[in-house]
Amino acid sequence: MAVSGLTMLAYLVAHVAGNLKVFFGPEEFNGYAHWLRTMGAPVLHHEWGLWAARIVLVVAVVAHAVSAYQLSRRDLRARPTAYVHKRRRSSYATRTMRWGGIIVGLFIVWHILDLTTGTVHPGFQEGRPYENVVDTFSTWYGNVIYLVAMAAVGLHVRHGFWSAAQTLGVGNARRERVLKATANGLALLLTAGFVSVPVAVMTGVVS
Repeated sequence: MAVSGLTMLAYLVAHVAGNLKVFFGPEEFNGYAHWLRTMGAPVLHHEWGLWAARIVLVVAVVAHAVSAYQLSRRDLRARPTAYVHKRRRSSYATRTMRWGGIIVGLFIVWHILDLTTGTVHPGFQEGRPYENVVDTFSTWYGNVIYLVAMAAVGLHVRHGFWSAAQTLGVGNARRERVLKATANGLALLLTAGFVSVPVAVMTGVVS
């Protein structure tokens, strides 16, 4: 659970860095998209590097989902009878991890169909990612789906990073404050970075 989560976190950091290139114009952003398909050249064939990254990400997502299911079943077996009194000592991010994961999972499917294959994107233009991003975030439903998903991502990262540190034995009482601050900072930066793109399109900063 922890290892697959950190793998996806590394992907998110790289992904948001690439997304922010949209602020430098279509030539810069489309050039980045082209590089993704040619990275590793001339050693690797066209798109081999991209497909390798996709396979690693898919494996991480599946491993994360399976681990989440197994852990939830283990929890139920450990205590089949619910507590009489429920005290909400955990944070909102902790309590919404399961639903947040489902939202993010559904968004991944939508995101691929929208900006990779163009299946659900009526104005999709092959080979023009900048124009596709602007077109998607020019629709109300595209913005709503993306903003809700990014809020879920932020909450998931906030709890997940700290939890992964505990699982891998990095956390302890002395480091708890630093780890929580790092988790909060990562979640805030990632959410702000991702959200800045649709906001920029909606306000005309990116067009």
